[in-house]
Amino acid sequence: MLWIPFTFAAAFFQNMRSAIQRHLKSELTDLGAASVRFLYALPFALIWLAALTWVGSFSLPSIHSEFLLWVLGGSVSQIIFTVLLMWLFSLSNFTVGTALSKTEVVQVILLEALLLQTDLSLEGLIAIVIAFAGVIIMTIGKSQKSIGSVVAGLGHKTTMIGLLCGLTLGLSSVLFRGAALSLDEGGLLMRAAFTLAIATTIQSLILWVLLTVRQPGQIRKTLGHWRVCSLVGFAGWAASICWFMAFTLTQAAYVRALGQVELIFTFIASVFIFKEKIKAAEMAGVLLLIGAIVFLILERAV
Repeated sequence: MLWIPFTFAAAFFQNMRSAIQRHLKSELTDLGAASVRFLYALPFALIWLAALTWVGSFSLPSIHSEFLLWVLGGSVSQIIFTVLLMWLFSLSNFTVGTALSKTEVVQVILLEALLLQTDLSLEGLIAIVIAFAGVIIMTIGKSQKSIGSVVAGLGHKTTMIGLLCGLTLGLSSVLFRGAALSLDEGGLLMRAAFTLAIATTIQSLILWVLLTVRQPGQIRKTLGHWRVCSLVGFAGWAASICWFMAFTLTQAAYVRALGQVELIFTFIASVFIFKEKIKAAEMAGVLLLIGAIVFLILERAV
Protein backbone atom coordinates (compact mmCIF):
# COMPACT_ATOMS: atom_id res chain seq x y z
CA MET A 1 0.00 0.00 0.00
CA LEU A 2 3.06 2.31 0.05
CA TRP A 3 2.30 3.30 -3.54
CA ILE A 4 -0.73 5.29 -2.31
CA PRO A 5 1.11 7.84 -0.09
CA PHE A 6 3.89 8.06 -2.72
CA THR A 7 1.30 8.90 -5.38
CA PHE A 8 -0.37 11.51 -3.17
CA ALA A 9 3.04 13.08 -2.49
CA ALA A 10 3.90 13.01 -6.20
CA ALA A 11 0.64 14.77 -7.09
CA PHE A 12 1.22 17.38 -4.37
CA PHE A 13 4.77 18.21 -5.49
CA GLN A 14 3.72 18.20 -9.15
CA ASN A 15 1.01 20.72 -8.33
CA MET A 16 3.59 22.82 -6.48
CA ARG A 17 6.02 22.65 -9.41
CA SER A 18 3.34 23.76 -11.87
CA ALA A 19 2.33 26.69 -9.66
CA ILE A 20 5.93 27.90 -9.32
CA GLN A 21 6.73 27.27 -12.99
CA ARG A 22 3.93 29.62 -14.09
CA HIS A 23 6.04 32.54 -12.88
CA LEU A 24 8.63 31.73 -15.54
CA LYS A 25 6.21 31.85 -18.49
CA SER A 26 6.59 35.63 -18.88
CA GLU A 27 10.38 35.48 -18.64
CA LEU A 28 11.26 32.46 -20.80
CA THR A 29 10.12 30.82 -24.03
CA ASP A 30 7.92 27.73 -23.87
CA LEU A 31 10.93 25.48 -24.44
CA GLY A 32 13.01 27.39 -21.90
CA ALA A 33 10.31 27.21 -19.24
CA ALA A 34 9.69 23.52 -19.97
CA SER A 35 13.40 22.68 -19.74
CA VAL A 36 13.74 24.10 -16.22
CA ARG A 37 11.92 21.13 -14.70
CA PHE A 38 14.65 18.83 -16.05
CA LEU A 39 17.83 20.94 -15.96
CA TYR A 40 17.32 22.15 -12.41
CA ALA A 41 16.05 18.80 -11.15
CA LEU A 42 19.26 17.04 -12.23
CA PRO A 43 21.43 18.19 -9.27
CA PHE A 44 18.79 17.00 -6.79
CA ALA A 45 18.50 13.63 -8.57
CA LEU A 46 22.29 13.12 -8.52
CA ILE A 47 22.66 14.26 -4.90
CA TRP A 48 19.89 11.87 -3.78
CA LEU A 49 21.51 8.98 -5.66
CA ALA A 50 24.90 9.82 -4.16
CA ALA A 51 23.40 10.01 -0.65
CA LEU A 52 21.85 6.56 -1.03
CA THR A 53 25.15 5.16 -2.29
CA TRP A 54 27.59 6.76 0.15
CA VAL A 55 25.51 7.42 3.27
CA GLY A 56 22.93 4.67 2.92
CA SER A 57 25.49 2.12 1.64
CA PHE A 58 23.23 1.03 -1.24
CA SER A 59 24.89 -0.59 -4.23
CA LEU A 60 24.39 0.90 -7.68
CA PRO A 61 22.50 -1.42 -10.06
CA SER A 62 24.21 -2.62 -13.23
CA ILE A 63 23.20 -0.88 -16.46
CA HIS A 64 22.17 -3.19 -19.29
CA SER A 65 20.71 -2.71 -22.76
CA GLU A 66 17.11 -3.50 -21.77
CA PHE A 67 17.18 -0.86 -19.02
CA LEU A 68 18.69 1.73 -21.37
CA LEU A 69 15.97 1.12 -23.98
CA TRP A 70 13.20 1.52 -21.40
CA VAL A 71 14.67 4.64 -19.80
CA LEU A 72 15.61 6.31 -23.11
CA GLY A 73 12.10 5.74 -24.44
CA GLY A 74 10.54 7.12 -21.26
CA SER A 75 12.83 10.16 -21.26
CA VAL A 76 12.09 11.10 -24.86
CA SER A 77 8.35 10.47 -24.41
CA GLN A 78 8.24 12.80 -21.39
CA ILE A 79 10.07 15.56 -23.29
CA ILE A 80 7.66 15.22 -26.24
CA PHE A 81 4.72 15.38 -23.82
CA THR A 82 6.08 18.58 -22.24
CA VAL A 83 6.61 20.27 -25.62
CA LEU A 84 3.17 19.22 -26.86
CA LEU A 85 1.55 20.51 -23.67
CA MET A 86 3.24 23.90 -24.08
CA TRP A 87 1.99 24.00 -27.67
CA LEU A 88 -1.48 23.08 -26.47
CA PHE A 89 -1.51 26.00 -24.04
CA SER A 90 -0.85 28.42 -26.92
CA LEU A 91 -3.92 27.32 -28.92
CA SER A 92 -7.21 29.17 -28.65
CA ASN A 93 -9.32 26.01 -28.40
CA PHE A 94 -7.13 24.37 -25.83
CA THR A 95 -9.98 23.23 -23.53
CA VAL A 96 -10.79 20.33 -25.87
CA GLY A 97 -7.12 19.44 -26.16
CA THR A 98 -6.59 19.58 -22.41
CA ALA A 99 -9.58 17.31 -21.83
CA LEU A 100 -8.23 14.87 -24.41
CA SER A 101 -4.74 14.98 -22.85
CA LYS A 102 -6.35 13.48 -19.75
CA THR A 103 -7.06 10.33 -21.78
CA GLU A 104 -3.64 9.22 -20.53
CA VAL A 105 -5.54 7.79 -17.56
CA VAL A 106 -7.20 5.33 -19.95
CA GLN A 107 -4.45 5.04 -22.57
CA VAL A 108 -1.96 3.85 -19.97
CA ILE A 109 -4.13 0.75 -19.41
CA LEU A 110 -3.69 -0.31 -23.04
CA LEU A 111 0.00 0.67 -23.13
CA GLU A 112 0.78 -1.30 -19.99
CA ALA A 113 -1.09 -4.34 -21.27
CA LEU A 114 0.85 -4.21 -24.57
CA LEU A 115 4.32 -3.43 -23.22
CA LEU A 116 4.34 -5.06 -19.78
CA GLN A 117 1.65 -7.74 -20.26
CA THR A 118 -0.24 -6.65 -17.15
CA ASP A 119 -3.94 -7.11 -16.37
CA LEU A 120 -6.41 -4.99 -14.44
CA SER A 121 -9.18 -6.19 -12.20
CA LEU A 122 -12.71 -5.28 -13.27
CA GLU A 123 -13.10 -3.15 -10.13
CA GLY A 124 -9.86 -1.30 -10.88
CA LEU A 125 -10.94 -0.67 -14.47
CA ILE A 126 -14.29 0.74 -13.29
CA ALA A 127 -12.54 3.05 -10.81
CA ILE A 128 -10.18 4.35 -13.51
CA VAL A 129 -13.03 5.01 -15.96
CA ILE A 130 -14.98 6.88 -13.24
CA ALA A 131 -11.88 8.94 -12.43
CA PHE A 132 -11.48 9.75 -16.13
CA ALA A 133 -15.12 10.87 -16.34
CA GLY A 134 -14.65 13.08 -13.29
CA VAL A 135 -11.56 14.71 -14.80
CA ILE A 136 -13.32 15.42 -18.10
CA ILE A 137 -16.37 16.91 -16.34
CA MET A 138 -14.12 19.11 -14.19
CA THR A 139 -12.16 20.31 -17.24
CA ILE A 140 -15.28 21.16 -19.24
CA GLY A 141 -17.02 22.74 -16.25
CA LYS A 142 -14.09 25.03 -15.47
CA SER A 143 -13.89 26.18 -19.10
CA GLN A 144 -17.52 27.45 -19.09
CA LYS A 145 -18.13 25.65 -22.39
CA SER A 146 -21.10 23.52 -23.29
CA ILE A 147 -20.81 19.84 -24.22
CA GLY A 148 -21.90 20.81 -27.74
CA SER A 149 -19.07 23.30 -28.22
CA VAL A 150 -16.56 20.77 -26.91
CA VAL A 151 -17.84 18.10 -29.31
CA ALA A 152 -17.69 20.63 -32.16
CA GLY A 153 -14.08 21.36 -31.23
CA LEU A 154 -13.08 17.74 -31.78
CA GLY A 155 -12.48 18.55 -35.44
CA HIS A 156 -9.66 20.96 -34.65
CA LYS A 157 -5.95 20.14 -34.50
CA THR A 158 -6.19 20.37 -30.71
CA THR A 159 -7.82 16.92 -30.91
CA MET A 160 -4.68 15.26 -32.23
CA ILE A 161 -2.36 17.27 -30.00
CA GLY A 162 -4.43 16.47 -26.92
CA LEU A 163 -4.53 12.75 -27.71
CA LEU A 164 -0.77 12.76 -28.37
CA CYS A 165 -0.24 14.47 -25.02
CA GLY A 166 -2.16 11.69 -23.32
CA LEU A 167 -0.30 9.04 -25.31
CA THR A 168 3.20 10.35 -24.60
CA LEU A 169 2.53 10.94 -20.89
CA GLY A 170 1.02 7.48 -20.49
CA LEU A 171 3.86 5.96 -22.52
CA SER A 172 6.52 7.63 -20.38
CA SER A 173 4.88 6.28 -17.21
CA VAL A 174 4.83 2.71 -18.55
CA LEU A 175 8.37 2.89 -19.94
CA PHE A 176 9.80 4.27 -16.68
CA ARG A 177 8.05 1.46 -14.77
CA GLY A 178 9.57 -1.02 -17.22
CA ALA A 179 13.01 0.53 -16.67
CA ALA A 180 12.82 0.30 -12.87
CA LEU A 181 11.52 -3.29 -12.96
CA SER A 182 14.23 -4.38 -15.42
CA LEU A 183 17.00 -3.63 -12.92
CA ASP A 184 18.41 -6.84 -11.48
CA GLU A 185 19.63 -5.31 -8.22
CA GLY A 186 18.53 -2.79 -5.62
CA GLY A 187 15.44 -2.23 -3.54
CA LEU A 188 12.68 0.31 -4.00
CA LEU A 189 14.71 3.41 -3.09
CA MET A 190 17.70 2.58 -5.25
CA ARG A 191 15.74 1.40 -8.29
CA ALA A 192 13.65 4.57 -8.31
CA ALA A 193 16.60 6.90 -7.61
CA PHE A 194 18.86 5.25 -10.19
CA THR A 195 16.19 5.26 -12.91
CA LEU A 196 15.33 8.89 -12.21
CA ALA A 197 18.99 10.00 -12.20
CA ILE A 198 19.68 8.34 -15.56
CA ALA A 199 16.43 9.64 -17.07
CA THR A 200 16.99 13.21 -15.85
CA THR A 201 20.57 13.15 -17.15
CA ILE A 202 19.39 12.04 -20.61
CA GLN A 203 16.61 14.64 -20.65
CA SER A 204 18.91 17.45 -19.49
CA LEU A 205 21.47 16.65 -22.18
CA ILE A 206 18.80 16.58 -24.91
CA LEU A 207 17.28 19.88 -23.77
CA TRP A 208 20.66 21.54 -23.27
CA VAL A 209 21.57 20.72 -26.87
CA LEU A 210 18.15 21.91 -28.14
CA LEU A 211 18.38 25.20 -26.26
CA THR A 212 22.02 25.77 -27.26
CA VAL A 213 21.23 25.24 -30.94
CA ARG A 214 17.79 26.86 -31.23
CA GLN A 215 17.50 29.33 -28.32
CA PRO A 216 21.04 29.99 -27.03
CA GLY A 217 20.04 32.82 -24.67
CA GLN A 218 17.52 30.80 -22.67
CA ILE A 219 19.96 28.91 -20.44
CA ARG A 220 21.60 32.19 -19.45
CA LYS A 221 18.16 33.65 -18.66
CA THR A 222 17.35 30.73 -16.35
CA LEU A 223 20.50 31.57 -14.38
CA GLY A 224 19.10 35.04 -13.82
CA HIS A 225 16.06 33.43 -12.18
CA TRP A 226 18.00 30.71 -10.39
CA ARG A 227 15.99 30.93 -7.17
CA VAL A 228 12.64 30.24 -8.84
CA CYS A 229 14.24 27.71 -11.19
CA SER A 230 15.79 25.87 -8.24
CA LEU A 231 12.39 25.66 -6.54
CA VAL A 232 10.91 24.27 -9.76
CA GLY A 233 13.78 21.79 -9.97
CA PHE A 234 13.35 20.64 -6.38
CA ALA A 235 9.56 20.26 -6.68
CA GLY A 236 10.02 18.48 -10.02
CA TRP A 237 12.57 16.09 -8.54
CA ALA A 238 10.41 15.42 -5.46
CA ALA A 239 7.38 14.69 -7.66
CA SER A 240 9.39 12.46 -9.99
CA ILE A 241 11.05 10.37 -7.27
CA CYS A 242 7.64 9.76 -5.69
CA TRP A 243 6.13 8.83 -9.09
CA PHE A 244 9.01 6.45 -9.78
CA MET A 245 8.68 4.73 -6.40
CA ALA A 246 4.94 4.34 -6.95
CA PHE A 247 5.54 2.94 -10.46
CA THR A 248 8.00 0.44 -9.01
CA LEU A 249 5.45 -0.77 -6.47
CA THR A 250 2.34 -1.18 -8.62
CA GLN A 251 0.90 -0.83 -12.11
CA ALA A 252 1.19 2.55 -13.81
CA ALA A 253 -2.55 2.56 -14.60
CA TYR A 254 -3.43 2.65 -10.89
CA VAL A 255 -0.78 5.26 -10.14
CA ARG A 256 -1.85 7.61 -12.95
CA ALA A 257 -5.53 7.28 -11.98
CA LEU A 258 -4.86 8.01 -8.31
CA GLY A 259 -2.52 10.81 -9.39
CA GLN A 260 -5.51 12.77 -10.67
CA VAL A 261 -5.91 13.80 -7.02
CA GLU A 262 -3.69 16.69 -8.17
CA LEU A 263 -6.85 18.25 -9.64
CA ILE A 264 -8.50 18.07 -6.23
CA PHE A 265 -5.53 19.94 -4.72
CA THR A 266 -5.98 22.60 -7.40
CA PHE A 267 -9.72 22.72 -6.70
CA ILE A 268 -9.14 23.19 -2.95
CA ALA A 269 -6.60 25.97 -3.60
CA SER A 270 -9.00 27.78 -5.94
CA VAL A 271 -11.80 27.67 -3.33
CA PHE A 272 -9.97 28.40 -0.09
CA ILE A 273 -6.96 30.44 -1.23
CA PHE A 274 -8.08 32.26 -4.38
CA LYS A 275 -11.78 32.44 -3.34
CA GLU A 276 -12.95 31.52 -6.84
CA LYS A 277 -16.58 30.67 -7.54
CA ILE A 278 -17.17 27.00 -8.26
CA LYS A 279 -19.59 25.78 -10.90
CA ALA A 280 -21.95 22.85 -10.46
CA ALA A 281 -20.16 20.82 -13.17
CA GLU A 282 -16.81 21.29 -11.41
CA MET A 283 -18.29 20.11 -8.12
CA ALA A 284 -19.85 17.09 -9.83
CA GLY A 285 -16.49 16.24 -11.41
CA VAL A 286 -14.70 16.57 -8.06
CA LEU A 287 -17.21 14.29 -6.33
CA LEU A 288 -16.85 11.69 -9.10
CA LEU A 289 -13.06 11.88 -8.85
CA ILE A 290 -13.08 11.57 -5.06
CA GLY A 291 -15.45 8.60 -5.28
CA ALA A 292 -13.21 6.92 -7.86
CA ILE A 293 -10.09 7.49 -5.74
CA VAL A 294 -11.73 6.04 -2.63
CA PHE A 295 -12.99 3.07 -4.70
CA LEU A 296 -9.51 2.55 -6.17
CA ILE A 297 -7.80 2.65 -2.78
CA LEU A 298 -10.29 0.21 -1.27
CA GLU A 299 -9.99 -2.12 -4.27
CA ARG A 300 -6.19 -2.19 -4.03
CA ALA A 301 -6.29 -2.60 -0.25
CA VAL A 302 -8.14 -5.93 -0.51
